[in-house]
Amino acid sequence: MVPSAPAMPWPPRWLARLGWPWPPGVIDTAWTIFALANLDFIFMFPGWETIPFHAIWASLTLVYGFRTWKVGPTLWIMTAVMLLTAAGIAVDVWVGSEPVAELTEDPMLALMFLAMAWHAHRKLAAEHSLREVSEHNARLVDAQRRFLQDAAHQLRTPITIALGHAELLASAVDAQQESEDIEVVIGELSRLRRISERLLIIAAVGDPSFLRPAPVALDQLVAEVIRRWRPTAERNWRIGRLDQVTVHADSERLGLALDALLENAVRHTASGDVIQLSVIRDYPGMPARIVVTDTGNGIPADQLPLIFDRFRTGDAGLSRGTGLGLPLVRAVARAHGGDVTVRSEPAEGSEFEVALPVPAERPALVAASADRTTQKAEIQGSARR
Repeated sequence: MVPSAPAMPWPPRWLARLGWPWPPGVIDTAWTIFALANLDFIFMFPGWETIPFHAIWASLTLVYGFRTWKVGPTLWIMTAVMLLTAAGIAVDVWVGSEPVAELTEDPMLALMFLAMAWHAHRKLAAEHSLREVSEHNARLVDAQRRFLQDAAHQLRTPITIALGHAELLASAVDAQQESEDIEVVIGELSRLRRISERLLIIAAVGDPSFLRPAPVALDQLVAEVIRRWRPTAERNWRIGRLDQVTVHADSERLGLALDALLENAVRHTASGDVIQLSVIRDYPGMPARIVVTDTGNGIPADQLPLIFDRFRTGDAGLSRGTGLGLPLVRAVARAHGGDVTVRSEPAEGSEFEVALPVPAERPALVAASADRTTQKAEIQGSARR
């Protein structure tokens, strides 16, 4: 393959030194002076009009590339150039220095310029329409994000208050039926609070302050997450391969994403099923991968492309999830410059993989990884107990 030539810098250095971009009036004035000088040459030197004649039309086309006039001024300027250059050629024909056929060249160049101007105006109109559509879509996306943020903020306070009162009632009621009813209320309010919190996170992804990155040791983060989750569900919790990788990330957001993945794994597994977490980096230069594997019921193939969509909760909505856990995982992964993928087979389990970019190794990080070597065996041994 022939290597492509490097792109030429624009504007060129010499043009930038002359103060480019110039004001429109300067360009128009310079072209007018150039055109009049060439027109004067046509009248002064009969029989030598070919070069100045074509220079006028070529310079008009060049200037039009920088200064796309409106339709009215364009027609006036084109007509004036056509009449003046035709007059110069007519003088040469009159004195016999040029044949009459030369008069046909002027309207031909005018028609070519007119076609070029028509295409330029079409392009400008298309760019204007595209810009308007893009700005409209950007406003819609921004309005949607602000609506989700406002809605989540407004929901958080009343949900918290209602949840607190429901918990007080549950502790004060003795009757079993009333207590069970209140527990249902508490469960649904808790679920509604998770929805509002996850909506708030997803809506805030576009905010520049969404992430507060700092060095994060992924092996330690995964070990801490699995320690928190082990008492919550009777699963066979395991830690797999645990490479020592440090990334520049927001540990709180990553923790929420891992919580959502583990919540999803618990929901689709039964007692005794395996849930395994791993941190894998194959070799330097490759992203780090946090892998969550389970031996649950898996995901049907027709649902795999849809599971990261908002409010997707599985077959016929039978899952009790919020439908925002996996979209939250994708939002957090992409905010860090990575992504999340899934591989699954029905009745054989699922494997979710969060890929995160790894910054260049620093001496301090390399030294810190040596301190974690002795911790790794302890973490894995603790996970198996």
